[in-house]
Amino acid sequence: MKTSVPGLLLDSGPNGMSRFRVQTELASAELFLHGAHLTAWQPADHRPVLWLSGNSWFEAGKPIRGGVPICFPWFGPHPQDSALPAHGTARLQEWQLQTASSGTDGVIRLLLQSMIGSFIVRYELGIGRQLHLRLTCELSATVTQAERFEAALHTYFAVSDIRAVQITGLENAGFLNKVPQLERCEPTGEAIRFSEETDRVYQNTPDTVVLHDPGLQRKISVSKQGSLSTVIWNPWIDKSRRMPDFGDDEWTGMVCIETACVGDHAIVLQPGQSHQMSATICVS
Repeated sequence: MKTSVPGLLLDSGPNGMSRFRVQTELASAELFLHGAHLTAWQPADHRPVLWLSGNSWFEAGKPIRGGVPICFPWFGPHPQDSALPAHGTARLQEWQLQTASSGTDGVIRLLLQSMIGSFIVRYELGIGRQLHLRLTCELSATVTQAERFEAALHTYFAVSDIRAVQITGLENAGFLNKVPQLERCEPTGEAIRFSEETDRVYQNTPDTVVLHDPGLQRKISVSKQGSLSTVIWNPWIDKSRRMPDFGDDEWTGMVCIETACVGDHAIVLQPGQSHQMSATICVS
């Protein structure tokens, strides 16, 4: 179904899930209201930038595997209750579209919103040759005390072969290494390359990160604001086989570079306060 915004369509995806599809001279994209989940973005004259598992669930109560999941209000397992869903509830909820527009620059702009616990969460997307994402988390003024949250834009990027790519921009950042066991590590001074399962939370990382992919002959840069954590993840062989919504051999074609506020850089808000975290993704 066409909308009032040129290049923006509303239809149903797998299992009847409501989605928006963008098709303009600048880019194509796909966004589900379930989790406010962007599952595809492809600038004109480029290959698809985001990765989506062929085994992903598209079901109520389950997260979509790939694209840009929103992790909120916690990251990873819940710190007190292991029965609660990993990475929070934002990616499991149905969000509401507040506004949609297209300016003279041809960029499609969407604003979605959801009430998550005591937080009013707004998600703005600018879809064009670049991808602009901004998450605004506001603690309701009706609560009586401060609250802490973690957030991440858990972005899955498509790559030619994880064993051939490298990531720069984090050489001077210390990190929390989650595998094989939890440990704090000093900066390596080197670009990140992949030869095994990788799950790292880099801290104090305000700078731009670049994914170099010689196989696809492209670079993907992620610049950000309001975020001092960057998560790098690839499940490698064994973990891929343990995940039912992830193909056994799909690990070679993806890597996550996540704009985040987690761990030491989680956010504490007073009632009525808000925090913005944004990322801009460019392909060259």
